[in-house]
Amino acid sequence: MSESGYVTVELPAEDSFVEKKSEFIGQICPVRTADEAVEFINSVKARHRKARHNVYAYIVRENNISRYSDDGEPQGTGGLPVLDVLKKEGLTDVCVVVTRYFGGVLLGGGGLVRAYSHACKLAVDAARKMIMRRCSEITVRCDYSLYGKLAYIFPEFGVKITDESFADDVSITVLVKEELAQKLKEKLTDLSNGRINISEVTDLWHDFA
Repeated sequence: MSESGYVTVELPAEDSFVEKKSEFIGQICPVRTADEAVEFINSVKARHRKARHNVYAYIVRENNISRYSDDGEPQGTGGLPVLDVLKKEGLTDVCVVVTRYFGGVLLGGGGLVRAYSHACKLAVDAARKMIMRRCSEITVRCDYSLYGKLAYIFPEFGVKITDESFADDVSITVLVKEELAQKLKEKLTDLSNGRINISEVTDLWHDFA
C-alpha cells in the first residue's frame, strides 16, 4: 500500500498441516522492529526445541527491513518462499516462523517450497488482517444542544469514536483518516456556527479495515 496505509495482522496466530509425516506449523506475529521479530523467532525456537527446523521471514517498516532464514533446509527452499508469501499478501510489520518436525521422508526442493509456502499461508489466513491508515485524533467539545447535530455527520467521514464524555458539556473523541480530517473540522465548525472547541493530534495510525 501507499505511505498513507499498510496491512499487518492484529494478533499472533498459527495453523499446521502434515505432509509425508512431517508436521509444518506456521506461526505469525505482529512486530514493529527487527528486534521484536528476533524475539518472536527465539520464543518459537524455545517452544519447539525438538523440531528439526524453524524457518522464518519477517518484514518491518522501520528502516524497510526484510530478512529470512532456511534454518538448515536447502538454500532457497524455506525462508525465501515464506518471505514471498508475505510480500504477495502485502503484509508488513509481521514475522512468520514455520516449524518443521521431520517425519523421515524427504520432500525434495519443490516439495519443501510448496510446504513452507503453504504453512505460511495457513498462518496468514488464521490471523485477522488490519488495514492501518494514517489518521488524526480529533476531540470536539460542545453544548448538549449541538451533540445530536454533530454526531449525525460522523458516519459520513467513516470516523472511529474512541471516547465520549458527558459532564458540563459534551466531549467526543474520534479517529479520522488523515485526508478527511480538515474537511471534517470545517463541517463541524460550520454546523455549529463556530460554537465548538476542536483539538487535534496528528500522525497516528489506526485500523480502518
